[in-house]
Amino acid sequence: MLDIKWIRENPADLDKALKRRGIPAFSEKILLIDEQRRSAMTELQNLQSRRNDISKQIGVAKAQKQDAAHLFDEMKNIGPAIKKFEEQERELEQEQHDILSALPNIADANTPDGKDEEDNEVIRTWGEIRKISDPQAHYDLGEALGLMSFDIAAKLAGSRFVWLQGSLAKLERAVTNFMLDTHTERHGYIEASVPFMANGETLFGTGQLPKFSEDLFKTDMGYYLIPTSEVPLTNSVRGDIIPAENLPIKFTTASPSFRSEAGSAGRDTRGMIRVHQFTKVEMVHIVHPDKSEAALEELVSHAEYILQQLELPYQVVNLCTGDLGFGAHKTYDLEVWLPSQNKYREISSCSNCGAFQARRMKARFRSGEKQTELVHTLNGSGLAVGRTLVAILENYQQADGSIAIPTVLQPYMGGQTVIAIENTKQAKAG
Repeated sequence: MLDIKWIRENPADLDKALKRRGIPAFSEKILLIDEQRRSAMTELQNLQSRRNDISKQIGVAKAQKQDAAHLFDEMKNIGPAIKKFEEQERELEQEQHDILSALPNIADANTPDGKDEEDNEVIRTWGEIRKISDPQAHYDLGEALGLMSFDIAAKLAGSRFVWLQGSLAKLERAVTNFMLDTHTERHGYIEASVPFMANGETLFGTGQLPKFSEDLFKTDMGYYLIPTSEVPLTNSVRGDIIPAENLPIKFTTASPSFRSEAGSAGRDTRGMIRVHQFTKVEMVHIVHPDKSEAALEELVSHAEYILQQLELPYQVVNLCTGDLGFGAHKTYDLEVWLPSQNKYREISSCSNCGAFQARRMKARFRSGEKQTELVHTLNGSGLAVGRTLVAILENYQQADGSIAIPTVLQPYMGGQTVIAIENTKQAKAG
């Protein structure tokens, strides 16, 4: 959420920033409501002060046995007037809150202008693209091995779900454990185990509510299935005042992520690229404001390290204003090479949200003996496990349809080096 004080002092800058994100000028409306709210608050405070004065005068008049009828008459009129301005101030405050809640974060000056992903800026590439004759898509490879089924998943839940078994299910677990071990043992993250459901206040804190409610799954009990573990990890400091010496805080976890994919009709309808449920290893940083730019570079390097260890070719992209997430100040995407599509596809998104989420969460740190400031929050995928499986299947496919297992994952697979058709008593996939 944006700071109303900053908007009062910099209305032209707000309109310029919103224009970069394709949003019409808004400062005039916001400031009008803010002026009305503050005027109502001033009237309310004046009336409350007058009520206190009258109460004292009535006390004095009684003590001196003077006539206080006119004071009682004024008191009767003040009560309804106070109630009126209380309601007016409350309504205007809610209106202002609703408007501010719907405005996106201010894009960083180094974020390129643009309309969509076509205008994103490639920063660097890494790795050598393997030469594969007639590359097969991950879903064809997985189904041919008898270890991936969309039919079983559809029978159990519907479309946009996947069933994995045997060595592919084990590979998913291996990838997850490798990522967690790397982030905790090498990169200094604290591993957490988080709830997979959250309340509305939590989803508001990280910016999913109210704007993106249609993208969420909601239970009859009022809980939401988390769209990313960024939500519980970041909200762990909601309402807290953190000692400055405790910063930075770095959390990681593996959890399912649940997405309705409301706006993706017709996109990636086959396979594991865009599904309703997928596992993701998340990284979250909670830092001093002066450290957030450096923290973003660190966050990206941690995601890159995973791809480098898996020897998967990728590129790092600086997202343009039209592709920037709602709560992000600056975002780098990591895109992994997929041979079947002959292009790079997103596998990680690393964002610096500045104070945007912290203001919504009221998450602060103590900067002096009595002073507090908002923390800065950052988040990134380290990585999306399903898309990592997709990349491994496609980049490590062999001519006979088997899949070579990346060297770094072989210890997690009990020394297994190849995934081939398995003759076991597993459920028939498809």
